[in-house]
Amino acid sequence: MGQQFNQLSDKHIHFIKGQKIFFVGTATAESRVNVSPKGMDSFRVLSNSRIAWLNVTGSGNESSAHVLQNPRMTLMFCAFDDPPLILRLYGTAKVVHITDPEWDDLFGLFVPLPGARQIFDVRIDLVQTSCGMAVPYFSYAGDRALLSDWATKKGDEGLKQYWERNNQMSIDGIPTHIVAKNG
Repeated sequence: MGQQFNQLSDKHIHFIKGQKIFFVGTATAESRVNVSPKGMDSFRVLSNSRIAWLNVTGSGNESSAHVLQNPRMTLMFCAFDDPPLILRLYGTAKVVHITDPEWDDLFGLFVPLPGARQIFDVRIDLVQTSCGMAVPYFSYAGDRALLSDWATKKGDEGLKQYWERNNQMSIDGIPTHIVAKNG
């Protein structure tokens, strides 16, 4: 059944590269727990103990608000085909904004996505697998273009206005600093 590891193995990395969706969980000591599904070509394994994921503009900005107060983050991948597997990555995350010195190096690892607003740089301290035998089968039909199309149509100024109206605070009133950090 379940196993724990100090870092990602080659087998784990191979599994991650085959996944089309992952889930991110964050919380502060006092906030609601936020779990978000993520897709697109937004995940990179940087080493056996470090990953990064490119965060694009969405309706909220919970992960950023949480990580600024409490940097713990859990990412989960699960197989929707054979063999069954659930893979969780536990670690310490750092929010990297467009104006941060690390942005260019990390952003260069990704195919640019419209609406990119942050990168989460995560140091992994625990990798856990579990069976996944109760996860149903699902077939991948393709990526949705809706978010990319929306962000492209908004343009840089429209996105900044959207961040100002919708992404500056978490649902619990925790600041994200997105406007100040992304100019």
